[in-house]
Amino acid sequence: MAAAPRIAPSILAADFASLATAIDAVESVADWLHVDVMDGHFVPNLTIGPPVVRSIDAHTDLYLDCHLMVTNPGDLLESFAQAGADGVSIHVEVGDTGDLLAECRSLGLDAGLAVNPATPFEVYEPFLDQVDLLLLMTVQPGFGGQSFKAAVLPKIRRTYQALLNAGLAETVVIEVDGGIDVTTVGEVAQAGASMFVAGSAVFATPDPAAGVEAIRAAAVAALSG
Repeated sequence: MAAAPRIAPSILAADFASLATAIDAVESVADWLHVDVMDGHFVPNLTIGPPVVRSIDAHTDLYLDCHLMVTNPGDLLESFAQAGADGVSIHVEVGDTGDLLAECRSLGLDAGLAVNPATPFEVYEPFLDQVDLLLLMTVQPGFGGQSFKAAVLPKIRRTYQALLNAGLAETVVIEVDGGIDVTTVGEVAQAGASMFVAGSAVFATPDPAAGVEAIRAAAVAALSG
């Protein structure tokens, strides 16, 4: 069985004009804070960069889990490390994966590898022993509020089994992002994921903290049922 469920609220769904207030609303219940970084090239949209991460880091003690949806992550890793990121996930699809993961480690960052829904297991399998985190996307990256793609579930199961077989299941976190809410988190937890990124299901609710707790409870119930 996967590790106890943890929740990483995604600030992509928060009100950027009141970001500190949004973070305060979940700080007591969140495990990590997920920060989506988009460059307008690897994905169509633009979001935030190191200066905002620096401001967030000064405001909260939460672990800052930065997802770099960018074409040239190597140009940004040092800036994010200096800004206070704790972990950075780069996309396997951009290439130079081994070198980028090694650079993350050399900068003191936890090394994450993000994977698009259509990217097969075989593409990232060689890097399982080089990462701290695998971020498996269940939506196409670049936009918030998309619907969960259940077609990714077999890939999550295969990844978890491969980590078990390699003796890495206790050290490598499987994180899932995309359409996570109380109706989808259970089957994702049963597939082997233990870290769940939730945006709209947290910040688009009247009580974001309650949203976090509800998602966690749904995952726990699925694992114990």
